Amino acid sequence: MKRLVTTALIITALCGCAAAQTTDRSFEIAKNLEIFANVYKNLNYNYVDDVDPGKAMKVAIDAMLASMDPYTNYYPESDMEDVKLQLLGQYGGIGSLIFQRGDSIYISEPYEGLPADQAGLKPGDRIVAVGGESTAGKTTADVSQALRGQAGTTVELRIERDGKTFDRTVTRREIKLPNVSYSGMVGNGQVGYVKLDEFTTDAAKNVRDAFRRLKSENPGMKGFILDLRGNGGGLMNEAVDIVNIWVKKGELIVETKGKIASKNMRSYTRLNPEDTEIPLAVLIDGQSASASEIVSGSLQDLDRAVIIGQRSYGKGLVQNILPMAYNSQMKVTVSKYYIPSGRCIQAIDYSHRDENGRAVKVPDSLKTAFKTRSGRTVYDGFGIEPDVEIEPQYMSNLGMALSAKMLVFDYATQFCRTHQSIAPPSQFEITDEIYNDFTTFLAGKDYSYPTVTERTLEVLREAAETEQYLATIGPEIERLTEAVKQEKRSDLTRHREEVSEMLKAEILLRYYYDRGRIEGNLASDPEVKRAVETLLK
Repeated sequence: MKRLVTTALIITALCGCAAAQTTDRSFEIAKNLEIFANVYKNLNYNYVDDVDPGKAMKVAIDAMLASMDPYTNYYPESDMEDVKLQLLGQYGGIGSLIFQRGDSIYISEPYEGLPADQAGLKPGDRIVAVGGESTAGKTTADVSQALRGQAGTTVELRIERDGKTFDRTVTRREIKLPNVSYSGMVGNGQVGYVKLDEFTTDAAKNVRDAFRRLKSENPGMKGFILDLRGNGGGLMNEAVDIVNIWVKKGELIVETKGKIASKNMRSYTRLNPEDTEIPLAVLIDGQSASASEIVSGSLQDLDRAVIIGQRSYGKGLVQNILPMAYNSQMKVTVSKYYIPSGRCIQAIDYSHRDENGRAVKVPDSLKTAFKTRSGRTVYDGFGIEPDVEIEPQYMSNLGMALSAKMLVFDYATQFCRTHQSIAPPSQFEITDEIYNDFTTFLAGKDYSYPTVTERTLEVLREAAETEQYLATIGPEIERLTEAVKQEKRSDLTRHREEVSEMLKAEILLRYYYDRGRIEGNLASDPEVKRAVETLLK
């Protein structure tokens, strides 16, 4: 009896403590909201200059959310087009990428078959004015905002090309970017390939349709590659349905766990699969995140696919979009997700920060081992580790300089205006004639770049001067510096393969759009080559 009384007292005490904590928390929330409202009101009434209420509130909200994680964001009504683009891959506009050079804005890539393309706009065209307003000095964000608008409305553009200006009236459309940018066969026609760029609406349907088509058109297909490199994720349900293409109905693919237990959920495959036997490879890299990691990680946990490439980004967080007053929205991280082995692949712990306020990575000591279905060991806490790791290819100093100065882009623009057509993507190559023409094009243009060797020699010269050795070793440092300059003159020869790939990609983009660029580079892609070798063993 005494034990029962004691237990009852403990329970009562705990309940009272919990109630007190809830009351205290409610009081803290109410108190801080009142303080914030007073600060906001006093700024508006007393600050020496006029305060833009909307701008001030947006700055305050953004600063508060910055202490959480980079995925928790507030969107005012004016940003709704950006939200649609992120979530659905669609927006109202002309369908073109733009870039800034100096004080001018240029077209970099009109999307195939969309208003900008249909209006005859080309890469390299300078946008002089939008709606009668000059673009001089404006940013890409400014011009992008002016180009977007309700589908069916028109926008007047003044364009400059080859020194001549002309006007175009472009009718905006609801722009829906394709999530599958290319599908076809590789490995001498034995292996199917699909490039998935985003997990937007209908991503699973489009991947499934592409797989069916390739399998139907190629009855002897011996393997399949799903390319998720550079894919930052998107809708979780699309990820589950993509896994379902090759995994039987009823399999647990992902589980979410958060603060609100009633919102925790388990997602299972719900359809009959297309093929549970065909050898499957998934390509990932450091930019493959979120839904890409659900697909690659679950297929790895279920031992259904071989994962090839580099370690993925490590985003194991789930966001929900919450509607708010005045047509604003808030994207909030509400849970973490766990793939079939039970692991969460979140790599950064945003709840803990270092002395500089930066979120820290999950330490190796806290990483836990899990088992795949067949008993292989996998780990949580740092993204998806590929089964077959391939060293990433880094651009040379020369390549970075040519890209930064837009010289490959400019040459492709010139090439396109002097060549009416080129060979199909799978056959087009950068010949000696084209490469030599490119080197001639570079003559007199600035694409200088510092090398690590040059920077090291400069540090050595400064140290020698400080320590009074320069008189003795200075001539040798100068000799080495001149030798490096001589070697740099040979970089166009030394890095010809890399520069040729850059030229090829940019030129193919002009004639065959993004699908042509992807197709043309498949034959030389190291990850695709390795995937084909692995699947055909």
